[in-house]
Amino acid sequence: MYDLHDFLLPINIHAVNEDNGYNDGQIGKHIILNEGEMPDVENADIVFVGVPESRGSGLFDACNEAPDTIRRQLYRLHYWHKDVVLTDIGNIQAGATLNDTYAAISTVLSELLRLNKTVVLLGGTHDITLAQYFAYRKLPQVVEATCIDATIDLRGESALRSENFLLEMLTGEPNMVKHYNHIAFQSYLVHPRMLETMDKLRFDCFRVGKIKDNIEEMEPVLRNTNLLSFDINAIKHSDAPANECSPNGLNGEEACVLAQYAGMSTSLNSFGIYGYQPRADIQELTAKQIAQMLWYFIDGKSRSKQEASLEESTNFNEFNIVFAEVNTKFLQSRKTGRWWMQLPDKKLIACSYNDYLSAGRNEIPERWLRTQERN
Repeated sequence: MYDLHDFLLPINIHAVNEDNGYNDGQIGKHIILNEGEMPDVENADIVFVGVPESRGSGLFDACNEAPDTIRRQLYRLHYWHKDVVLTDIGNIQAGATLNDTYAAISTVLSELLRLNKTVVLLGGTHDITLAQYFAYRKLPQVVEATCIDATIDLRGESALRSENFLLEMLTGEPNMVKHYNHIAFQSYLVHPRMLETMDKLRFDCFRVGKIKDNIEEMEPVLRNTNLLSFDINAIKHSDAPANECSPNGLNGEEACVLAQYAGMSTSLNSFGIYGYQPRADIQELTAKQIAQMLWYFIDGKSRSKQEASLEESTNFNEFNIVFAEVNTKFLQSRKTGRWWMQLPDKKLIACSYNDYLSAGRNEIPERWLRTQERN
């Protein structure tokens, strides 16, 4: 195992805590910090890591203060989930080159994943998703990856890594992406042929309007996800002033709901929030938005501990249904109300109540069909 201390800088607590102290109800009083000595992560449920790196977007210091600005707002929030142990191991040391920083991130993340930790990456531009993915490739581990973003960063003609990193992630060898989901894209920002390409690859893309109409349908998508990357440009400018991409998008509450769904997933073990530039923010409102998303992620993590294992049949309602001459079963958790459906190979996948209703009408649920097409 690597000595992670070699890749990290301790937290500057004076930059994070300008008030010089927290009361006993605040996260800052309970989170275990790297203030010069690497904390023991053995009992941690969530490990935070700062990423002050923005060269992938052509900027050289735009995100340097992002992790600490987010921390300043997060640590002030109140700690309601004492069953979730939080640790912050500091900031990744920026390398001489962008690829050096990627290597440091993937090394630290892969070691934490080996320890079965859930890791939250704070700050950095959206291309840091690539380093996040490299950690799984290093293990090696096949992943289902999800990006929440107003745009789809597949622009091969762009020289900026933050605008084309998905090309390498989805087509590079060896490829460890079992499936890719894209949530909250805005149609007028995406070339139609790009969506056609994604569909041919059997990847699932969800327009922001679809999420707003029925956000509950995203819970099964995030329940199946291992790697989640959230670009703050998915949140409309009025709710995240540092987003200069679009006046439209998810509102703050919707972003928090998606973060909560992510926390509830027992499959998800890395969550990056990217694209935050403090200099573009107004009164740290975007940092407050991100902090509240993280609070809901912690809340989701607490809820996930209440869920029963699928092997514990007494904790689930079972429904056997025939649709389109297919005999299958649906399970509903008696603890959380969440749903699963069985595929022909007997594997159970996350689904929604709407999938169950579709099957009851003798219709093939789209989620079932898309999964079968990929198998």
